[in-house]
Amino acid sequence: MARDDIMGGPPSGPGGTPPGPPAVQPEPPRAVRSPDPGVAVLPPELAAAARRLIGDRLDLAAAYAELLVTDGVLRGLIGPREAPRIWDRHLLNCAAVAELIPAGATVLDVGSGAGLPGLVLAIARPDLTVTLIEPLARRTAFLQEVVDALALHESVRVLRGRAEELAAQADPVQGDVVTARAVAPLDRLAAWCLPLAVPGGRLLALKGASAAEEIADHAAAVHRLGGGEPVLHRCGEGVVEPPTTVAEIVRERVLGPTSKVASRNRRAGRSRRR
Repeated sequence: MARDDIMGGPPSGPGGTPPGPPAVQPEPPRAVRSPDPGVAVLPPELAAAARRLIGDRLDLAAAYAELLVTDGVLRGLIGPREAPRIWDRHLLNCAAVAELIPAGATVLDVGSGAGLPGLVLAIARPDLTVTLIEPLARRTAFLQEVVDALALHESVRVLRGRAEELAAQADPVQGDVVTARAVAPLDRLAAWCLPLAVPGGRLLALKGASAAEEIADHAAAVHRLGGGEPVLHRCGEGVVEPPTTVAEIVRERVLGPTSKVASRNRRAGRSRRR
């Protein structure tokens, strides 16, 4: 009997394990750390601002905050580092935008993601009718679960699709106000979102510190797309810090298929005359 057989080692010789380094054993899977729902608790220093912006529906906002920092983090809708600042950086930042929205308005939230700002506006302003527009199935599933959990069915609906596709339908989706947060540069946002606003309706684009430069860079493109001069707002001044920066664009002109067909016909006529 071979020594390796006696010692319980690997077999050798014909049919045995070939010489060489031992096989690398796979590492055991790492345990996934469950998010701590405790980070969703409203910090005392933000309580006054939350009451002012959200009012008597603060309990709904707190339930939404908990869903964001638990399921939202596990499903990749909110980054883990965002959880501890869910109130100041996300919920109150979005709620401040409500001051720009008239009573009883219909709101379309484009690229809603985890529901920011659309769900926050629906919670803070029960007079609004909000549609959450999102192309990704995993996100719309989360949004619908939140709507169900918070019993917001009467004022909120979830719609899966892209803004440009919904605007091009025979019966296009439209609203008084279209919101978008951190989705794209202003020229692309105007191209996607202005067709969703009723004539005279508005796009409210939540932007960062470089909003003024972005407006200067894209004002001409916005005008070509039927929008008015972009106006910069700082919402929640004296309530949230920093205030929420919003670029507002009114849909002044309707650019529809009719004008494109007429343009093609004019070009065809010139070609025939040549």
